[in-house]
Amino acid sequence: MRLIRRMLYFFRWRRQHADLAEEMEFHRQMLEREFGDRYAANRRMGPAMLAREDARGVWLPLRFESVLQDIRVGFRMLRRSPGFSILVILCLTLGIGANAAVFSWIEGILFRPYPLVAHQERLLALTGTARGEAGSTNISWPDLLDLQKSCTLIDSFIVNKIMGTTLSLGDRAERTIGSIVSANYFDAIGVRPILGRGFEPGEDVGRNAHPVTVISYQLWQSRFKGDPAIIGKTQRLNGIEHTIVGVAPEGFLGTFVGWSMQFWVPASMEETFESGGYKLEDRGARWIEAYVRLKPGATLEQAQQEISAVAKRLETDFPATNRGRSIKLWPLWQTPFNNAGTLLPTLGIMLVVVAFVLLIACANVGNLLLVRSFARRHEMTVRVAVGANRSRLLQQLITEGLILSALAATGGLLVAHWCRHAPVLLFPARAGVAMTLPGEIDWRVLALSAGVCLLSTLLLGLVPAIQTRKIDLAGALKSEIASLVGGHGKSWVRSSLVVVQVSLSFLLLVGAGLLMQSLQRIHNANPGFSTQGVLITAVDLRGAGYDPQRAKNFQDDLLERVQALPGVESAAFARATPLSYGSFSSSPIAVDGYQPPPNEQPAVQYNEVGPSYFSTIGIPLLSGREFTPADNETAPPIAVVNDVMAAQYWRGDDPIGKRLQVKGQWRQVVGVAKVSKYQSVRENPTPFFYVPLRQNFSVGASLHIRTRMPPETIAAALAREVHALDANLAPYEVITLQEQMDRSTSPQRVAVTLLGVLGGLALLLATVGLYAVMSYTVSQSTRELGLRMALGAGASNLLRLVISHGLALTAGGVVLGAAAALGLTHLLGNLLYKVNPRDPLAFASAFAVMTLAALTACFLPAWRATRTDPARILRD
Repeated sequence: MRLIRRMLYFFRWRRQHADLAEEMEFHRQMLEREFGDRYAANRRMGPAMLAREDARGVWLPLRFESVLQDIRVGFRMLRRSPGFSILVILCLTLGIGANAAVFSWIEGILFRPYPLVAHQERLLALTGTARGEAGSTNISWPDLLDLQKSCTLIDSFIVNKIMGTTLSLGDRAERTIGSIVSANYFDAIGVRPILGRGFEPGEDVGRNAHPVTVISYQLWQSRFKGDPAIIGKTQRLNGIEHTIVGVAPEGFLGTFVGWSMQFWVPASMEETFESGGYKLEDRGARWIEAYVRLKPGATLEQAQQEISAVAKRLETDFPATNRGRSIKLWPLWQTPFNNAGTLLPTLGIMLVVVAFVLLIACANVGNLLLVRSFARRHEMTVRVAVGANRSRLLQQLITEGLILSALAATGGLLVAHWCRHAPVLLFPARAGVAMTLPGEIDWRVLALSAGVCLLSTLLLGLVPAIQTRKIDLAGALKSEIASLVGGHGKSWVRSSLVVVQVSLSFLLLVGAGLLMQSLQRIHNANPGFSTQGVLITAVDLRGAGYDPQRAKNFQDDLLERVQALPGVESAAFARATPLSYGSFSSSPIAVDGYQPPPNEQPAVQYNEVGPSYFSTIGIPLLSGREFTPADNETAPPIAVVNDVMAAQYWRGDDPIGKRLQVKGQWRQVVGVAKVSKYQSVRENPTPFFYVPLRQNFSVGASLHIRTRMPPETIAAALAREVHALDANLAPYEVITLQEQMDRSTSPQRVAVTLLGVLGGLALLLATVGLYAVMSYTVSQSTRELGLRMALGAGASNLLRLVISHGLALTAGGVVLGAAAALGLTHLLGNLLYKVNPRDPLAFASAFAVMTLAALTACFLPAWRATRTDPARILRD
């Protein structure tokens, strides 16, 4: 009954308080009648406040009652100072919101990036490695089958290779993204189609043997209008009619960070979507991007040991293709073959940055609360004087901090919710396909945000509580004279918080400056080919069902028409475009006279290019010649190598006329090209070679056009020429190589943008904090300022006095921030390009910005100081 009574108190407390007051008044009147004296009756009843407390203790524990009272007082204090409350909540909202947003990005991009996929904590990425080569490589299908047979700690091996096709033809050619997957794909990741089925065992075996597909919910709704009878219908994909056997559930985006898959086909159809011929029986054809799911209880280290042992056996059994190669497992957040690996350095830095922003926000709010605590010093003194203990005051301050943090956390989560898709806004669409990088606000993000809120609450409650420990009843009830230049011992906490804010802001400004310089140098870097005056585009012949001979005829006819366009200097086809997401071909090689180190199999990337490719794209030839129309399938096999490959494999000899073996075929070297950038602007010079497109033909090839005409003009003319050859075809977007280069530097631009935004936010918070301290200091020093003016100090003297005090705090913060920056900026190394982490220009720029912000923050309080009326001050 007592529990029920106490629960009902929450709903009836106003009525119960009124009943209690009425009953106490009744007893007082009865005693007054008995004694005939009101004062005697009051003495007999005792203190009314104590009686009410005893009664409420029956209804509700006194601790509960005090908490409720503190909450009510806290909200009254917020309403009493709306400007202060809004500023504090806004600062904390920005700090908590920035942290929650980055938490959601890390959760949705790195740790649990695949919606609806079950048990992602047991999912690992699987790649190959090559001795003597940095980074990771793909895996061949035969190697994967051998791993699957031999590994006992792994539940499932899951193939997932991203690719694309054109779904809509004619004037509405639409590029869409899909995946080549193993037959166990949907079962292994725990995703069940809402219509139809997934792939059956054996459907990933055979050459083009199973033209079936599972389509996404989005594609089902947009292209097929949600047709409930979609199962069994067909869709042409890369020229082959595929039977639709299933529809994936809504919200499932596939298992590739950054792109939303629209369809899935079994691995048996790989040759339809990728150039280079049938690969499922070729151990040297490394094309697979894969995942594994560990068995319950197995660890990454145990599975890695088992896989490494199998890879070692494969190296021994198949030395021609596997020498020097191994297999590596990666946690999801380090996956090297999608945008998780690309964004990992940026998100890691952002996590540190938002922690700094939160510290700056808490320091800022701490300063504001300190200022407010001095204003409430008399209130606290009176409460101590009438019997309140210091723990009760601490509880009140903690409760007020909790109210502020709770309101800020609510606003912060709203900010995080609005910003959860923000990273994708910084990545441009490619070939008309937009990226998908959703943040995930789940219980883990909420728990972390609650932890941040609790931490900020403790900080906010303890900062003013420091002042309550120093309350001197005798001295606090007397007026105190604050001093601008004296008595600084009492303001060391405020000054320290400002120094921390300035130092962290300076550190972020240095980081932003370094990244801006890096991005600028990337933009100005020479990639080894022309970025201006060269346009790139493509026509999806494979998706339109062109066979190789028909594709060759189309390319010849289109090339002739494009070269005849006004303003076009030259044009050439190539299978892959430099600095694009698409990968180049790769193959183990042998070179006449070159003996590789033991246990190492040289493998070099190459590109299949058409005649005039080097002159069109602007890659200089150092010796020999480039390809001509005569270098076709009937001509002797040839190749052009870059100068790095020539130096590494021919060691100073002229490679012209020498032989190079690729995929068992010997090719004669006819030219040496200058090294250029192939996959990344930041890559080191690497061996590379080229073969004639007609000698290793690819239906899917990009068109490169050298012209001074704007892309829009060429795009319109190109569309007319393509339609003239085939009315069902349309070219992709036409962009410059400079734009392609800019797209390849998206991670650096994302880092610069995010760090710039957060650095600007930190600078704003630090400026507000410095302004608050200086404003309060001036307001508390009016008597000293009045005396100085009465003794002859001019406005310029006071202006200089106040500003110098603010600049002294700024200088302390800059020194501390510079020391921290010298030790921490090396963490940006993965994102910096030809920029020293201790670059003086970045430090000088940060110092200039910080000084300007400090002057701005100090000027208004200093100007107010010059308006002090000494006569009024002395009278008061």
